[in-house]
Amino acid sequence: MHFPRALLRADGVVAMLCWAALAGAGGAVVTIAFHAGIHLIQQLYAGQSGSIVQVTRSLSWGMRLVIPAVGGLCAGFLLQAAHKVSHDPHSSYMEAVAIGDGRMSIPQGILRSLSSLCTVATGGSIGREGAMVHLASLAASGLGRFLHIDTARLRLLVACGAAAGVSAAYGAPIAGAVFVGEIILGSMSFQNFGPLLMAGTVSSLVMHLSGEYVARYPMPDLPPVSAEIILPCLALGIIAGVGAAQFLRFVHVVKTLFERTKLPLSLRLALGGLLLGGVLTQVPEMAGNGNSVVVALLHGSWVWQTVLWMLLFKVLATALTAGSGAIGGVFTPTLFVGAALGMLFAQVLTGAWPVLAGHGTTLALVGMGAFLAAATSAPFMAILMVFEMTLSYQMVLPLVLACVVAYFVSRGLAQAVMYQVTLHHEESQALRQQLRTARLDSLMRPAQTVIHTDAPVRRAQEMFLDYPVRYLYVTDASDVWQGVIAQQDLTRMMLGEVDVQSKTCGEVLRLDFVKPLYPDLSLDEAQMQFSAFRGERLPVVSREARPRLLGVVYKSELLERYSELKRAVDSEDDFVLSPRRR
Repeated sequence: MHFPRALLRADGVVAMLCWAALAGAGGAVVTIAFHAGIHLIQQLYAGQSGSIVQVTRSLSWGMRLVIPAVGGLCAGFLLQAAHKVSHDPHSSYMEAVAIGDGRMSIPQGILRSLSSLCTVATGGSIGREGAMVHLASLAASGLGRFLHIDTARLRLLVACGAAAGVSAAYGAPIAGAVFVGEIILGSMSFQNFGPLLMAGTVSSLVMHLSGEYVARYPMPDLPPVSAEIILPCLALGIIAGVGAAQFLRFVHVVKTLFERTKLPLSLRLALGGLLLGGVLTQVPEMAGNGNSVVVALLHGSWVWQTVLWMLLFKVLATALTAGSGAIGGVFTPTLFVGAALGMLFAQVLTGAWPVLAGHGTTLALVGMGAFLAAATSAPFMAILMVFEMTLSYQMVLPLVLACVVAYFVSRGLAQAVMYQVTLHHEESQALRQQLRTARLDSLMRPAQTVIHTDAPVRRAQEMFLDYPVRYLYVTDASDVWQGVIAQQDLTRMMLGEVDVQSKTCGEVLRLDFVKPLYPDLSLDEAQMQFSAFRGERLPVVSREARPRLLGVVYKSELLERYSELKRAVDSEDDFVLSPRRR
């Protein structure tokens, strides 16, 4: 009877996998509950529920205009209430994992999720997965705090909740685990990846058992990919990389414009909803995340002009919703834009590039993956996600090529990123690289306690009175390093009644008492030398037959650099789960 409880409270890999499985089940449950919430709100304002596009089409012109504005207003009030409930700077699940301690405010998290629910259910052009993943992470955080696990495992457990949320939302357990590892943790070590996979798999299993699982874009009859289409896929990858960079910039510009209105958050979201409603009066297909339109695009025959208009309107609708401050994901809108871009690429260029004829669906799927890879800065996740959602292995090769190219093109062009945690990991990696390759000359300071060999000892005594140091550095007239004068030596001479006043510094110096450093030493090499030296500073000399004194390095500054490196390493390695040996 006591075995399960002891196992859950145990410390080690087995316990972590059990917690991950519980987080996976919780992620599926909250996803099902979120779906039920969407249907409930749709019943309240439309008298029916189902696809958000179908519900929007059934509404009158005026209702299409008003409903998104009302939804935005309610979402804004809930979001303002969430800010009042908790002032935690790491309120999102990504920040709680990557920067925070894994402890998420439950009241704030619920209010944020309800805010997203209002936006999504009333036609906001934003993904449902954002709130689902947040709720799954919130449930995992609550579970970890209930079990009183340590901070490192709590953060990993919250990450497992996020993986479970992505898996439940998209039916992609492997891509969900990779998404969290690639973007949030910034680490793909299997010590982390194992629990993430466990959470994603259990979440997907619960969705299957509940009857809620649906393959997003199954393409069982997709024709084999020929070698002739590889070059067009590479070109599409470049276009997707450029397009994703501009898409992120456009969303950022719209967000800045909304912020400049100085409106309260609730009115800002209401304004965004009203502007979106204006779009929906003409193009109801822009309501929601665009999933149903992507399905129609992949299985239907569309003229290129229609695809182009759909693409432009979707970018506008997503920018209005996300830019106004709405809480939610942009995965599915990004997939929509990528699919439309790939289809448009195939249709427009078929005349000039005959090999593209008949491959519109394939290029739409490649466009989905490439655009997602470029926008999220997670190419591995994008490859796996499109593969899992389509169940088409033949897509892997062109997906890999297009996603990799799109990622590098986008990162080379874009100043903005979809997830700020991406910048956190990049800055951390840059700091690591900087500290690993830093040479000692970057810490070097000018030497002040320097005296020449021909100076009288009396001058050295005066310098010891002026500077609280134990050694003076001695050079000749050409600044060539000679050695040091130790304060203890002068004191010993004076106590022994040696006539030191008549001597020069060159007569009382020590040649090998202090081993100098060199400017091209690494911090590791310098630290090893400092560990064998009890003083606070060491001289730095040039690597010449007659070495010149260049400056000094202080132990405290060297240790400060090492502390920076340790903090950077700890922020990434806190997630590494090692079995405890007993």
